Amino acid sequence: MTKVYSTVVVIIPPKEIWGTIQDIRKKYDRHIHRWMPHITLLYPFRPQSEFTKLESLFTVVCKEINIFEICCNKFKFFHHGKQNYILYLDLEPENLITNLQHKILEIVPDCNDVSLYKSGFVSHLSVGQIEGNDRLKSVLKKIQNNWNPLKFKITSIYFIAREKEKLSEFKIKKEITLK
Repeated sequence: MTKVYSTVVVIIPPKEIWGTIQDIRKKYDRHIHRWMPHITLLYPFRPQSEFTKLESLFTVVCKEINIFEICCNKFKFFHHGKQNYILYLDLEPENLITNLQHKILEIVPDCNDVSLYKSGFVSHLSVGQIEGNDRLKSVLKKIQNNWNPLKFKITSIYFIAREKEKLSEFKIKKEITLK
């Protein structure tokens, strides 16, 4: 099967909580105009031409998963080579998102790229890229001290896609609701 980098399966937080996330992303995320706030589940994913067929398979699995609530209490980071870091919101409880990801991965087992990292799949919501260890420490301290934890319910997953041009914006193409 074919995988493409222009499609993704994600969780998108409700728009009413985007404000504080987007305020941080405006300062630190060079991809803010390309991606909405999201939690990646499968990437790369299948071409849009397969979405209709896959939607029915995903719907069956998602109808077995209860809606659940997650909390974003703190910021963490991934080391991304040399002194480059990806800053993200940690999601709790992580196991609920991980279980969801594992169940949908059974439908398209070759779309497992986000599970192939040394630490495996880590649910997270990226908010920026930081260069330099000292800057990372400073930014983490600043945003964490000013952060009010967010809670929201996961009610759906989404197939999103963009045009093949490198800088095109991802848009929602399919929404699949949980039980």
